[in-house]
Amino acid sequence: MSNARMLPGGPVAEAILADVRKRVEAMKAQGVTPSLATILVGDDDASAGYIRIKQKQAAELGFESPHAHLPADAKQEDLLAVIQGYNDDRAVHGVLVQYPVPGHLDYDAALQSLDPDKDVDGLHPLNMGRLALGMPGPLPCTPAGIEEILAFYEIPVSGKNVVILGRGATLGRPLAMLLAQKRPTANAAVTVVHTGVPDWADYTRRADILIAAAGVPGIVRPEHVRPGAVVIGGGVRYEGRRLLPDVDESVEEVAGAITPRVGGVGPTTVAMLFRNAIAAAERA
Repeated sequence: MSNARMLPGGPVAEAILADVRKRVEAMKAQGVTPSLATILVGDDDASAGYIRIKQKQAAELGFESPHAHLPADAKQEDLLAVIQGYNDDRAVHGVLVQYPVPGHLDYDAALQSLDPDKDVDGLHPLNMGRLALGMPGPLPCTPAGIEEILAFYEIPVSGKNVVILGRGATLGRPLAMLLAQKRPTANAAVTVVHTGVPDWADYTRRADILIAAAGVPGIVRPEHVRPGAVVIGGGVRYEGRRLLPDVDESVEEVAGAITPRVGGVGPTTVAMLFRNAIAAAERA
């Protein structure tokens, strides 16, 4: 029996995208169409699906969305050449390299070759550095979307005990930096734990807000959560098309508020991508 208040990402994403849409219209009124380019290597079903979602969203918002699809056996230099082409193209404002890429390619090297100002994922080392120093720049989309979910549902974060389970470069680490910053929607006491900490559950049980970002299916169970705590499920893994979240469904019985199994951080992650893209277009 679930008593938890649900925190769906959909309404949050709609609010973000309504703002993006206004900004797109303002740019078009000045004769500039914002453009978000996507790059897909190989034929992974899930990745191709993500690209389709992003292209559809781009069209709805009025973005141009040039796309490069490279074969699975593409060489590193082929990928770098496509990125360089988009870097040099003044009509392209944002570029997204769909992760993961086939195993023989170096994703990090590809990311580093991207113009940091066109990095809509906010994962370029320069943008991570900007985040660490509190400088303006594109923010990683999933962490920024989680802050937006908490703000939208008016969940107090400032001064609260936030525990993040997971330290990955795309979620746990940047989210810790984000929520510790001095902003009304952040400003928390943030603790990062992970599976390398044997007693990690001692920390999660004390959290006002627990964010699961481990990428380990079902790792968070009711006994790991303080009754009434806010639980955000950030980490997921896919088995084919099946979504395997970090947070077991039974956690709904103890949590005070929780993101739904499907439609939690997904919609806000995509929305933040377009917020980064419109900001990049405005800067350019």
